[in-house]
Amino acid sequence: MFQPSQHDVRRFFCDVAAKQQRGAPLEAIEVLAGGWIDEHPEYAGDLADLDAALAASYTVEGGRTNPFLHLAMHLTVSEQVSIDQPRGIRQAVELLAARRGSLHQAHHEVMECLGEMIWESQRSGRPPDGLAYLDRVRQRATRD
Repeated sequence: MFQPSQHDVRRFFCDVAAKQQRGAPLEAIEVLAGGWIDEHPEYAGDLADLDAALAASYTVEGGRTNPFLHLAMHLTVSEQVSIDQPRGIRQAVELLAARRGSLHQAHHEVMECLGEMIWESQRSGRPPDGLAYLDRVRQRATRD
């Protein structure tokens, strides 16, 4: 399993942003990441300076969202949907997006569920519970 470091993730998104700005060709995963970068113009400054990105610390106390974590979660949800893993996530996300009228909004809600699953796994010391995660997403997709 590939487990990129924090710096790997930050380099990846900064590189994608720089390639987009130059009009350079992108790999398939970079095209996907670039789409989420475009959805978040508020992160342009963070993505424009690799050295600052590598040195930055995003804490809850600082009150600022970590743009790299946020974009990585968008990419994670996109990949899960593309391969339907956990099985049923594609349908649940599509339903949620239709109900909210926005894939972006749906992603943000799914990311909350994903974050809860990861937090619970870390807290309990057990593997992530994909079925509980999927159930949370389905609940959001079926309620107003």
